[in-house]
Amino acid sequence: MNSVFMNELDKFVVVFIDDILVYSKNEKEHEEHLRIVLSRLREHKLYAKFSKCAFWLKEVAFLGHILSAKGVAVDPSKVEDVLNWKQPQTVTEIRSFLGLAGYYRRFIKDFSKIAKPMTALTQKNAKFAWSPKSLWDIIELLTSAPVLAQPDITKPFDVYCDALGSGLGCVLMQEGRVIAYASCQLRKHEVNYPTHDLELLAVVYALKKWRHYLLGNTCHIYTDHKSLKYIFTQPELNMRQRRWLELIKDYDLEVHYHLGKANVVADALSRKAHCNFTKARPTMRVLCCEIGDIEMPTALEAELYNLVLEPTIKDQIIAAQKQDKGMSHIRDGIDDKKKACFKLDEEGVLWFKHRLVVPKDMELRKKILDEAHTSMFTLHPGSNKMYQDLKQKFWWTRMKRKIAKYVSECDVCQRVKADHLKPAGMLQPLAVPAWKYEDIHMDFIVGLPRTSKGYDSIWVIIDRFTKSAHFIPTTYRTKQYAELYIFRIVSLHGVPLTITSDRGSLFVSRFWEQLQTALGTKLIRSSAYHPQTSGQVERVNQILEDMLRACALTYSTKWDDCLPLAEFAYNNSYQKSLEMAPFEALYGRRCRTPLNWFEPGERVTFGPDLVTQAEEQVKFIHANLKRAQSRQKSYSDQRRRPLVFEEGDHVYLRVSPMKGVHRFGVKGKLAPRYVCPFRITERCGSVAYRLELPPHLAAIHDVFHVSQLKKCLRVPEEAVDTSRIQIEPDLTYEEKPIKILDQKQRSTRQRTINFYKVQWSNHSEEEATWEQEEYLQIKYPGFLPSTSTGYVTTP
Repeated sequence: MNSVFMNELDKFVVVFIDDILVYSKNEKEHEEHLRIVLSRLREHKLYAKFSKCAFWLKEVAFLGHILSAKGVAVDPSKVEDVLNWKQPQTVTEIRSFLGLAGYYRRFIKDFSKIAKPMTALTQKNAKFAWSPKSLWDIIELLTSAPVLAQPDITKPFDVYCDALGSGLGCVLMQEGRVIAYASCQLRKHEVNYPTHDLELLAVVYALKKWRHYLLGNTCHIYTDHKSLKYIFTQPELNMRQRRWLELIKDYDLEVHYHLGKANVVADALSRKAHCNFTKARPTMRVLCCEIGDIEMPTALEAELYNLVLEPTIKDQIIAAQKQDKGMSHIRDGIDDKKKACFKLDEEGVLWFKHRLVVPKDMELRKKILDEAHTSMFTLHPGSNKMYQDLKQKFWWTRMKRKIAKYVSECDVCQRVKADHLKPAGMLQPLAVPAWKYEDIHMDFIVGLPRTSKGYDSIWVIIDRFTKSAHFIPTTYRTKQYAELYIFRIVSLHGVPLTITSDRGSLFVSRFWEQLQTALGTKLIRSSAYHPQTSGQVERVNQILEDMLRACALTYSTKWDDCLPLAEFAYNNSYQKSLEMAPFEALYGRRCRTPLNWFEPGERVTFGPDLVTQAEEQVKFIHANLKRAQSRQKSYSDQRRRPLVFEEGDHVYLRVSPMKGVHRFGVKGKLAPRYVCPFRITERCGSVAYRLELPPHLAAIHDVFHVSQLKKCLRVPEEAVDTSRIQIEPDLTYEEKPIKILDQKQRSTRQRTINFYKVQWSNHSEEEATWEQEEYLQIKYPGFLPSTSTGYVTTP
């Protein structure tokens, strides 16, 4: 029912299981509210029994309480059970009486003090010595219980707290009217607390008890312990007081000293826990024990009515059983031993063991599956969980298989749920180059602290054959890339045959393509959003960043001053795949260092021997790289799984929400993991596919690695309109605020903070979130109105 009346809840509708309560300020408004509620019921094909409906009431009995414009009172019909209660003879009967009377304890001041003699009898090994005074005192107070006021969250609250040697007592008030009483007994270790801690404990208990009222609203705390006024400025606090102080600081409150003689409203003792929620199947009393705390603003002369709804799914199944001719053979052979699991009840309903048999009515089965999977009470469970839930009540042939197929074809599940399988796509290593600097890798390390020379990036260039690297400091927006490339790479190693890179802005620019075409170099770019294609340079980037961190920590120097030494250290370090250092693979021997020196004339080779030695070294390196690639592929494929698609298949594409978007209280966490689906038009190699992207995604490269794709088992009839979502070239999208729905303020001791309820693009009003004014002004300048009154819709 909550999902049916989601838009009306706490505005003019209260729902509890199958009870609906509608309240209004006047008759005209009430008539409109009734029309809306009845329309909702008609839309969802729900039926209300007219004999159980009541309209145009000034007061109504709801969950053991009488609700009216005056406030909340005890239901007299429920009090009669207490008046007719016989004298308890056992501990169990005492617990039963305390449970019934305790349901209305918020109406009785000093309830715990009065009930303490009876509570003591329920303790273990306690001698049963009955005293009737507590019983009659509680009965008398229930018959004269006051009418409690309804809270108004727009006005400040008053909380009176007090602590005695055996319990805590609190009263919540507003404008001189009592909203609720609360009290609790002290635990064994709390009895030994000093007076100061006990009084502070009473304040903490009240804040926890009425957190839903007090958090975010102004409240005044009154206590007869004067030192609590200075709790926020006391220099020395014990650990217990510090822990409580952290909780108190979450509230906007002021502590006032109240003379003990004047603080009579809170001079109450304690009570035990509200209800036992440890039972597996809570009773109606347990479910309703906090109805008095439900915030239900009711104006004067409010109009209310009550609807009782009856479930119809079981009736539909029984009716379908009678109309299904295919179930007649089961009914006829009910006495057969092979069908011993089936049985008919007195009304002729067919059961499989204790489960209701669902006939072969596809529409009815789909309705059951929809309710068990997509409703607000289930929220898309997995197939196994869904099967375990449904098999408790229903049965039909191949039920588990049907449920698994239904869940696997759910569009929402495919787009939002994370994959827990091995990454798709087996490793496809690039071919080993034949000679030095024939194939190089390139990438940028960006976002570094800007140095005095203006550098904020590093251009990393690696030879795939010798693993030697060049680290070039630069700026990511520099226009001298061609000059740097010629001076630092071409002048030292010649023009490479191929350059492998990602799809950064430089590497896909027209200027870069024309330059490499003129030099005769072929450009190889990674598939979209798959940096593993250039995994070697990504790994070198990680090593370089670790080196620069170590230099900054050890020598306290700027990173651009350490960069030449970092390049030297990397090129002169042993590489497992080469079984030598990159410098040695490039020049024939390792570079001279204080720990690696050579005597004059040592290892000098001339003439044909030099050529022979170089050729042997190249063959040695080539064999080592082949062996390393084979070993790496063998290890990697153990953690991967093959995945193959066919042309014409529809697949979902993995995307990531833009960082910094604040929705639902979490940044970027609740955005879908996959979009569309798209159709595969071509297979590019063994692990990449070309997708048919819509025109508004023309700026995105249409070839994707198989690990970015997930097969769509059933193409939705109505695909998501991605044209409304502005997807960036890097497959991210930004959700923008489009409308202000509401406004509120929260005051602290230092300032007042404005909050706006914002509706975001591509989302409905139900998904609106509360945002701080400061955040909206910085992130979306010009969105907020010039004044804070009224609602605004952006064009």
